[in-house]
Amino acid sequence: MRKIVEVKNLTKKYKDLIAVNKVSFEVYRGEVFGLLGENGAGKTTTLEMIEGLRIPTSGKIKVLGLDNKKDIRKIKDKIGVQLQASAYYQFLKLHEILELLGNFYEKQVDYQDLLKMVDLQDKKDEYVKNLSGGQKQRFSIIASLINDPEVVFLDEPTTGLDPIARRNLWNIISKVKDQGKTIVLTTHYMEEAEILCDRIAIMEKGKLLALDKTHKLVEKTKTPFRIEFILGRNEARLIEKLKLQCKIKECDIKKLPGKTAHYEIGVKTKKSLDQAIDILQKNGTESISVGRSSLEDLFIELTGKTISDEENGV
Repeated sequence: MRKIVEVKNLTKKYKDLIAVNKVSFEVYRGEVFGLLGENGAGKTTTLEMIEGLRIPTSGKIKVLGLDNKKDIRKIKDKIGVQLQASAYYQFLKLHEILELLGNFYEKQVDYQDLLKMVDLQDKKDEYVKNLSGGQKQRFSIIASLINDPEVVFLDEPTTGLDPIARRNLWNIISKVKDQGKTIVLTTHYMEEAEILCDRIAIMEKGKLLALDKTHKLVEKTKTPFRIEFILGRNEARLIEKLKLQCKIKECDIKKLPGKTAHYEIGVKTKKSLDQAIDILQKNGTESISVGRSSLEDLFIELTGKTISDEENGV
């Protein structure tokens, strides 16, 4: 597959702080590539160096085969950028902003098509300040598409949105991908990364901890299978039986907070999964649900914390 972005040993230092530490990865044509990590992990700094908004301390970057140092003007003509916080002219209407942005490029998309794409055609004569949070984010994404870019960079596009607005943005990002564009995005939402991204790079403290296809990352957890169950009777006896019959290295049993007798088993192999389910079904379990581990499980294994812990200062 064609390499759209190539990053090798990318480093950014601010005096004694190493914001990005020898990061290397490649992004291929037509995929959604995600940089996942908590605030301060180095995601935005990495993205901004690729976009040409920050100068790397060291390392090499290529975008669409062009050298980031020598050909940055050519690169900027071929990419679309949506920043974490975008500022637009307060006294220009939506269609006027898009027309103005389009004039900066040789190639431009009809603003009416872009507004229709995100269901904002009826807002073309509105000002950005009058839009809701979700509408602002939708507009911010189409503003990055005005030059019909080959690759689009989205920096935490759904931060601060309610669940419904966030899912609407996911649909828009999928539409952008369906147009054949390559997307590189940052996020600290695990579910968002799992749903949208073909491949994910997990970052912490400027370093790349893991990189692979989303489902393969999940398979790398210590216990890739999960069973949740609620017991109706003989709780202690059944838990002891599970511990004895499921090899201790194969299963990880823990009580979940909240409901009475609500448990979860993390299981390492398919054989142990079948064995645990058989035991539960034969012993009067009130409810059983079987699933797989998540990116959050892997993140906790790699870093020892959840992203929400980091944001809450834990």
